[in-house]
Amino acid sequence: MRIVSLLAALAFCTPVLAGPKDVVRPYPAQKVHADIYVIHGPQGVPSVANQSFMNNPAWVITADGVVVIDPGSSVQAGRMVMAQLRKTTTKPVTHVFNTHVHGDHWLGNQAVLEVWPKATLIGHPDMIKRAREGADAFWIKLMSDVTKGYTDGTAPRSPRSKRPTARNFGSEGRPCASIRHGCPQQDRPNDRDRRGPHSLHRRQCALPAGDESARRHLQGVMKETERALALDARLYVPGHGKSGDRKLVEEQKAWFDILMPEVRRLYDEGKSDFEMKPVIAEKLKAYKQWAEFEANLGPMVSLAILEIEQE
Repeated sequence: MRIVSLLAALAFCTPVLAGPKDVVRPYPAQKVHADIYVIHGPQGVPSVANQSFMNNPAWVITADGVVVIDPGSSVQAGRMVMAQLRKTTTKPVTHVFNTHVHGDHWLGNQAVLEVWPKATLIGHPDMIKRAREGADAFWIKLMSDVTKGYTDGTAPRSPRSKRPTARNFGSEGRPCASIRHGCPQQDRPNDRDRRGPHSLHRRQCALPAGDESARRHLQGVMKETERALALDARLYVPGHGKSGDRKLVEEQKAWFDILMPEVRRLYDEGKSDFEMKPVIAEKLKAYKQWAEFEANLGPMVSLAILEIEQE
C-alpha cells in the first residue's frame, strides 16, 4: 500500500562543543511503515519548556544505510534523534535531507556528522543559498535566545549538496522512494510551515518529509496540498504535529479555501489587514484548536494580501 509522508543566524563558524546540557529529553520514535520511523515533536514554538525541539524528524532504513529527514533544531536535539535512530538499526546514516531553511528542521545536522561524518547533507539550492547569506546565523541566535542559552554549542552545518530533482533509494531490495527534494518553481520551498504536503513522496513505500509552510507563496502551498490529495495516501506525516490520514490534508485545503476568497473579498471592499483579521478569524473558528492559530492568522492575512497585490 502506498503511504505519502509529509511532513512544511553567522556564516560557517568554527565548531563549538556543546555544554553539559547536551541532549534534549528523549521522545520515542514511531514506526509508521516497514522501514520508516518518525519522532513526533511537541507542538508550539521553540522555548525553554521544549528545549527548542518541536519538529518531526524522520528516517528511512534502506538497503545501504539510513536516510534522515530534518534531524531537529540544535545539536542537542539532533543527538537525541540519533540516539533514537540507533535503537532501530545498526546501519550508518548515508544521507540527510533538509527540506527548507527553518533552523528547527536542520540545525541537528551537526549531531549527525558527529556520529557519521561522511553523511551527505542535501538541500534545495535556494535553502543552501539563504543559509550562506545569513539565515544560519539568524536561526542559531534565535534558538539560543528563546531557550535562554540551552542550544548554545550548536554550529550551522548546512547542506553542500544540490542533488538532481529526483533520486531513487532502494529499501531492502524493493523499489522505494522517489525523493523530490526540489519543489515546483512556483513554490517558495524554504519558507513553509504548518500542515501542507512537501516535495518528498514515495511510490511503493513511505518517506517522511518536511513541513509545508504558508509563510510565503500561499498559492503554491495550495497547489501542493491538492497534489497530495490527488495521491490518495493512507498516511500523511507533517513536519509538525501528529500524523494522520487523508483528513489531515483535507483540513488544510478547507482552511485555505476559506482564507483566500475571504481576503480577496475584503480586499476588494478596501479593508485593511487589521480590519480583515477579526472577520476571517470568525470564518475560521473551526480551526482555533490549531497550534499558534492566533499568532499565525495575522501574518497569513498579510501574505495573502501581498499575493493579491502582486497578481
